Amino acid sequence: MFGRRVAIDLGTTNTVVMVPKLGIVAQEPSVVAIQADNEQIMAIGHEAKQMLGRTPESIIAAHPLKDGVIANYRITESMISYYLTKIYGRYRLFRPEVMVAVPAGVTSTERRAVIDATTSAGARTAYLIKEPIAAALGAGIDIASPNGNMVIDIGGGTTEIAVIALGDTVAVNSVRVAGNKIDQAIANYVRKKHNLIIGSITAEQVKIKIGAVMDTKKDRSLEVSGSNAITGLPESIILHTSDIVAAVRPPLAEIINAVKVVLQKTPPELSADVMEKGIILTGGGAQLAKIDELFTKVTGVPCQIAEDPLLCVARGTLKAVENLDAFKRSVLWART
Repeated sequence: MFGRRVAIDLGTTNTVVMVPKLGIVAQEPSVVAIQADNEQIMAIGHEAKQMLGRTPESIIAAHPLKDGVIANYRITESMISYYLTKIYGRYRLFRPEVMVAVPAGVTSTERRAVIDATTSAGARTAYLIKEPIAAALGAGIDIASPNGNMVIDIGGGTTEIAVIALGDTVAVNSVRVAGNKIDQAIANYVRKKHNLIIGSITAEQVKIKIGAVMDTKKDRSLEVSGSNAITGLPESIILHTSDIVAAVRPPLAEIINAVKVVLQKTPPELSADVMEKGIILTGGGAQLAKIDELFTKVTGVPCQIAEDPLLCVARGTLKAVENLDAFKRSVLWART
């Protein structure tokens, strides 16, 4: 039975696929490379990501998801089908039950697109679960408890903030500002301050290697190459952690405002629980240096980063699909 169930964290930046008893069976970038003339798929995942910003006109390498939702239906369907084939082979004797994590703020049209893409890709039944609930499950939180727990999941396309009690979200906010917007902010800052144009992959590497949201004791540095915005010629500069702190302030301000909105909407009894237990940070964005200290400072609520934050949503989705009866209240929608 468990072998016929699959959990997918269909993220804007990365896709993680897990199967009961096997764990992670795929963890790859959500990037697909296609031929421009006939839209035939050439590469998916790591191989396609290496092509970003390097393709000739005959090849398009892009993310089929944007801001946590499907931007290209056919390519997303092909991507899901690719992962199911990777697990079960091309000729499947049965169609698996698949649960996909989606942002809490998706519209009915957007969630219908995910369900349709999943069933068309080969799923017998498609279930959807809200990302903050999946993140809480993956972080080891007892979501069925009447006590309130607060989660901030900073992904690639969206940031999900929720207070969860009795198996569902009580106060929730989803903003389409997350890792990708932080990368873009870094690229914009470098262009504005240093007249240097860098690509999204370079901006992401800068964020990972020397990024921080508050000043650190050790100001790390990194040499970055790109094109001079005035001459168009190749050029290299040295960036410091202090540069990244300044660059990421605008997108972080939007996330902080969204967190404050959720705290303001939280009922008093649950606010007391949150104050006592603190806020759990999950998602790739939680790996930014000092981000827990920043949220503690601006909210007045203790914050801590979950263990292995990048995989919390995927692990929570797996836990939910393994125990469908126990978590049916947390499952958003299903279609056979």
